[in-house]
Amino acid sequence: MIKKNKNDLTEMEYLVTQEDGTEPPFQSEYWNHFEKGVYVDKISGKPLFTSEEKFESDCGWPSFSKALDDDEIIELVDKTFSMVRTEVRSEGANSHLGHVFNDGPTESGGLRYCINSAAVQFIPFEKLEELGYGDLIPHFEK
Repeated sequence: MIKKNKNDLTEMEYLVTQEDGTEPPFQSEYWNHFEKGVYVDKISGKPLFTSEEKFESDCGWPSFSKALDDDEIIELVDKTFSMVRTEVRSEGANSHLGHVFNDGPTESGGLRYCINSAAVQFIPFEKLEELGYGDLIPHFEK
């Protein structure tokens, strides 16, 4: 299982996950990444999203129509920047991940989880078993 100690984070990873920051749009590692696999919490290593729910939203950040397990996601009211939004945090590590909006694909439930690449680590499908995520393989066999 992939895990990182908070002391091992890059400046951007620390800013995003620990200080509720946001990485610049269209410049992050996964905003335009559509390889088959799983996105896990960069701190705890817990699986959060899969490529099966990832979609192109033209917002500049990775976007997902739903979380892999709702119990791994915490939603909080965010009133920063004179807006009211729903912040998304990881349950296990309490890391800031991004925000969820109601403008996602209607056929998938209408949600858009807008997630910072700096908050997640991608695990390719071919490495799921090797890295301890083999139990997620059936998720791709729909």
